[in-house]
Amino acid sequence: MALAPQLVLFAAAAALLSSLLLAATAAGQKAGLPGCPTSCGGVSVPFPFGISPGCYLPGFNLTCDPSSAPSRLVLGNGTLQVSDISLHNSTVRVLAPDIHMDLPKLPLSNGGVASGTWGGQGWGLGDGGPYLLSSAHNEFIVTGCHFVAELTAGGGYIINGCSSTCTREAESDPRQRDQFRPTCTGIGCCQAPIPYGHTSYDVTLRLLNDDRLATIVNQNNFSVHIAEEGWFDGNTTTSGNLLPAVPAVLAWVIRSSVLQGTNETRGNSSCTTVREEYTTRARGYTCKCWDGYEGNPYLPDGCQDIDECALPGKCYGTCTNTPGNYSCECPDATNGNPNVPNGCVKSHAAHIGLILGLVIGSVGVLLFLVLGNTFLIHKVKAQRKRRQRHRFFKQNRGQLLQQLISQRADIAERMIIDLEEIEKATNYFDRARELGGGGHGTVYKGILSSLHVVAIKRSKIVIQREINEFINEVAILSQINHTNIVKLHGCCLETEVPLLVYEFISNGTLYNHLHIETSVSLPWRDRLRIAVEVARALSYLHSFVSMPIIHRDIKSPNILLDDNLTVKLSDFGASRYIPVTESSVHTAVQGTLGYLDPMYHSTGHLTKKSDVYSFGVLLIELLTRKKPVSYRSCQGYSLVVHFVTLLTESNGLHHILDPQLLTEGGGEVVDVALLAAICVKFIGEERPTMRQVEMALEGIHAAKEYVSSNTDDESE
Repeated sequence: MALAPQLVLFAAAAALLSSLLLAATAAGQKAGLPGCPTSCGGVSVPFPFGISPGCYLPGFNLTCDPSSAPSRLVLGNGTLQVSDISLHNSTVRVLAPDIHMDLPKLPLSNGGVASGTWGGQGWGLGDGGPYLLSSAHNEFIVTGCHFVAELTAGGGYIINGCSSTCTREAESDPRQRDQFRPTCTGIGCCQAPIPYGHTSYDVTLRLLNDDRLATIVNQNNFSVHIAEEGWFDGNTTTSGNLLPAVPAVLAWVIRSSVLQGTNETRGNSSCTTVREEYTTRARGYTCKCWDGYEGNPYLPDGCQDIDECALPGKCYGTCTNTPGNYSCECPDATNGNPNVPNGCVKSHAAHIGLILGLVIGSVGVLLFLVLGNTFLIHKVKAQRKRRQRHRFFKQNRGQLLQQLISQRADIAERMIIDLEEIEKATNYFDRARELGGGGHGTVYKGILSSLHVVAIKRSKIVIQREINEFINEVAILSQINHTNIVKLHGCCLETEVPLLVYEFISNGTLYNHLHIETSVSLPWRDRLRIAVEVARALSYLHSFVSMPIIHRDIKSPNILLDDNLTVKLSDFGASRYIPVTESSVHTAVQGTLGYLDPMYHSTGHLTKKSDVYSFGVLLIELLTRKKPVSYRSCQGYSLVVHFVTLLTESNGLHHILDPQLLTEGGGEVVDVALLAAICVKFIGEERPTMRQVEMALEGIHAAKEYVSSNTDDESE
């Protein structure tokens, strides 16, 4: 069957686009991996797609079929012919010989119902793959008379539908429907958008309840399609049947968890997480070149600067290309609009230039003296600033290296970041970059030249104790590598007080999530998991590092949460090493009232059990959503005393628990409450170790997950 003129034009446009892409590749832009074929049948095949093994990412393999002329490019090993691949839109245009479904005659005796299915494994669109039928570029089209069409997916869930009717003349003569077809609003045909992208769809057609249907003899003119938006307009024959090769658009993503945040920037391109249209679950990610760059963002250095000055119609004056942009100005002695033809005209005040030149010449000597003096002052100030930075660097580096080298000699140089890098990262400590802070300092958000998004801690108080705490935090965090402990990228020593550079954690603190105005806070399931992760981090510090570390300030504001609510323990300024051979160290009391170990507060003897007490208070905070620092009962009790007192009474725990836990929690809530009570015993020797606490919480959490899993299975 010969293709209609519209489809021929469509194929010609696709071939022209492919030839332009191939020409751009030949001009120096990379399309695929080295040694990999990048075209088939006039269609460009850019990475992550590929034809040969080793030339594509999982799920992006294509087949080049040389049996036809020109060669056909096929998706995977399926039946969908690929006519175009767009990296910019993250789409693939396909042509499928059987992409539409012609329904048989609808028997009135069977209620006038027919059904069919598109997509799925027959097309190589398996669940879990990178492809979905694009909801933004396709539409649902049905032709015929007197029916209701329903588009369903996901086990019969109706996502859209439409209905159509006809005049008596159009019932017997399909050519009478052509006058309504350009709009397709329900007479002779109907169309509807596809709100959610899926790999396959089910369609059900039902006859309208109309007495006139009994006179309808021929029901064979029904036709159902999922096609590229706009393709249907005018693409019909007088019989009402559509063309056999129908274009559709597939949306694709890179199915990977490499991208941790919402977006990520790299060489002249950026990547963005793509989430499912009807849930918050991430499907994968896509990448694009920045404005002013073109090429393949999935290859190293694949996005190259566009020389806008070489493009016609961009600039009609003096053009200067810059990375990612360009400037266009009128030549000297002219003014006007350089972006339009003949937009620059000679200035009527050009003759004034000679007068201005004489004036400028007469004051040239004076300006030279002023500028020379300014230059000298600037140079003196710059030298003084360099000497001051060097002095601070030497002062702070001496103290810092003294502590770091005693543990590992390779850490110091690796973690030193110069002040110029920090100033660029924070736009010179712009107030718009402030994330928060308090009396001791401010935290700024910044982006290093390595494109790492970081949080930079800057102290306000210039006293030796603050400097010692900063140095202590660097010495500890530089030697720790744990999933639930915030990562330290480095420090800057060229200021009076060292600056600390951490990984940026975007989701705030546990305190912010717990203590909100609404009645419902974090789900109990998440609170229990957070408790387990904090216990793991503390157990690691106490038992699994070469020299045990006591955090000394465990509290909800020091527990950061990432986008997945994963714990990142922070603020090690008050932490202390404790020799393996000793059980305690005597030190000045530091910590936060409400969380502070009362035995340590009264004796000054710091032990690992001090962290156990603070962790017990944190468990009580998770159970009650009460603030340990400010809480006072009617009797004047602190949170810990009131909680332990009520725990000993029959049903007393219900009077202080967060009401949300009474509905979400089970018996494990009581188990955690009992564990918290043991952790906050006054005498340190009666408290468990953090390793024992971790194992107990792991067991409670595992039992909770097991029960939840069985409950979910039974509900299904």
